[in-house]
Amino acid sequence: MTKSELIQRLAERNPHLYQRDVEKIVTTVFDEITEALARGDRVELRGFGAFSVKRRDARTGRNPRTGESVSVEEKAIPFFKTGKQLRERLNTDDE
Repeated sequence: MTKSELIQRLAERNPHLYQRDVEKIVTTVFDEITEALARGDRVELRGFGAFSVKRRDARTGRNPRTGESVSVEEKAIPFFKTGKQLRERLNTDDE
């Protein structure tokens, strides 16, 4: 699902809201999550999961084409861990 599909689905399920307002809400939520992660904070959405930032140390890698050694700088990677309720819902047998 893309961001625009999410906005469309939320607007359809909430006809009392204008689509532009739904778009503003979704954008604001994503921006707040992004800003919190940029500050190094953890964002937890109970029942859904938690977003955090993991650091990858600098290392020496290899160029897959040439085999040449390449220096890879330290970097921050966004990480998502699913919540218990989401995991249970995904692993429920609906038969």
